[in-house]
Amino acid sequence: MNDFSHIPMPISASPAHQMAGQSRLSQRAKAAIVVRLLINEGADIALEELPPELQAQLTQQMGAMRVVDRLTLAAVVEEFTEAVEAIGLSFPGGIVGALDALEGKISRETARRLRNEAGVRASGDPWKRLRALSVDDLETIIKRESTEVAAVLLSKLTIPIAAALLGRLSGPEARRITYAVSLTSDVSPDAVDRIGLSLVAQLETQHVSAFDTGAAERLGAILNSSSTPTRNDILSGLEEADRTLADAVRKAIFTFENIPARVFPRDIPRVLRDVDGAVLIKAMAGAEVAGFGETRDFILANMSGRMADQLREDMAEAGKIKATEVDEAMFAVVSVIRSLEEQGTLVLVQEEADEEA
Repeated sequence: MNDFSHIPMPISASPAHQMAGQSRLSQRAKAAIVVRLLINEGADIALEELPPELQAQLTQQMGAMRVVDRLTLAAVVEEFTEAVEAIGLSFPGGIVGALDALEGKISRETARRLRNEAGVRASGDPWKRLRALSVDDLETIIKRESTEVAAVLLSKLTIPIAAALLGRLSGPEARRITYAVSLTSDVSPDAVDRIGLSLVAQLETQHVSAFDTGAAERLGAILNSSSTPTRNDILSGLEEADRTLADAVRKAIFTFENIPARVFPRDIPRVLRDVDGAVLIKAMAGAEVAGFGETRDFILANMSGRMADQLREDMAEAGKIKATEVDEAMFAVVSVIRSLEEQGTLVLVQEEADEEA
């Protein structure tokens, strides 16, 4: 609901049917009439999103009014409807509204910078943004705040979210915060608003990473496309510098060597249908020399006997193949597997599940 002072709405009803003591209604009075009518009809109006001064003006105007006759009401409603129908497009109020509308469409760094330049907010309710956070994010906030702030935060959340959040806390933490909720009765609206602004400000100042994935995932993706000698050399170097990172990178890598551990046997025929025959022969013929004889045997064991026999003959006739050509062929086979996974037609075995087993 916005202020109607910018919309010309002349009243056409007869002065005899207008409010007592008024020959013409102000724009503020018309806004009050529309709001009162919507409330009577059970509409949920987000008046809290209006700037505080407009909320105060609307409340004062409604307090000053008494009775509006039916003809005046009909005239106000008709002109309000016409004004609304004439609107072709509306924009969110202020920079905060614009940033909310563009959430996910512009970079996080740009959004953070614009919010900082404009202040924590230009308008709106900070608690609306806090209530939109996930339970995981809310848990992070509540664990680093004081008991008093946590109690206010819990009180401003919806019942299901508050209950889920309490379930994440330890018994002593949950008891401390729930007791503190009983002490929030005397907290002023201004204090609650300041707490909300402070929590949102902390969200804005949190470090925003320039990358969507972790270092291990990025390195794994790069090494997936590297030659086998280069990949092995880099992994050896990582082992010496940071064994934990090296282990994480190894888990992120998927190469020809990983096929027996990551591809279900039943999916091998599906993969081979999309691999060029000449490419498959090169990959399989050079597998032994490259140190991937286990992968070669795994593939042969999970295709039809006739196809396996034919492939063995082709591998024998291929003779010696350059190491670079073998590497390229193996990468092509892996690329087919990755493509099928992205399409959702193939699911890889998860290494974590293997470790737990």
